[in-house]
Amino acid sequence: TTLAVAELALGMMFALARTLPRADAAIKQGQWLKKELMGVELFGKVLGVIGMGNIGAAVAKKAAALGMDVLGYDPFLPAEEIARRSAQPVTLDNLYAHSDFISIHVPLTSETQGIIHAKALSQMKPGVRLVCTARGGLIDEAALLAALNDGQVAAAALDVFAQEPPGASALVTHPNVIATPHIGAQTFEAQARAAEDIANEILAALHGKPLRWRVA
Repeated sequence: TTLAVAELALGMMFALARTLPRADAAIKQGQWLKKELMGVELFGKVLGVIGMGNIGAAVAKKAAALGMDVLGYDPFLPAEEIARRSAQPVTLDNLYAHSDFISIHVPLTSETQGIIHAKALSQMKPGVRLVCTARGGLIDEAALLAALNDGQVAAAALDVFAQEPPGASALVTHPNVIATPHIGAQTFEAQARAAEDIANEILAALHGKPLRWRVA
């Protein structure tokens, strides 16, 4: 699912940068909002990646190819490994202060629950655009809504929510939010790879071979 989720994160960045959902909805309603829909380019912008595992690294590599300056934060990886994964290693405070876009790629644990809280949002560069394709619960949704309303966060794209489905909440229906129903891994290719991985793991277990994934 690495490629599928990474591509969704990049797609969400493009959609935020060019307000694509609003443009599509307007023209389908017979409106021509050419002058109103002024966007930004990804080229030359700073992307902060929180969590430089397989998916975060894939996002960083693709973003760097687009001409973005990529900052990476991961407390479990040495600086040289983060650099090898196409990002400049920085502290979380520095990432917040300098990123035009932030993409979140960490697992949901007791340590990461609500990691994007009100204080963190206040430390971010004004007008930041957030993308989360990782897990619901990483973002304090009430704090994000407040930051959207006061303009500290320009826009957000969310594929995951603390409660799923989230319903037509004030966050989901916010005009500066792109919301999708946890579709990060929903590609034909990703599902085919997952099925193949499961089959190979079962065969390995039946033949007494080392397992790639083990549940204690």
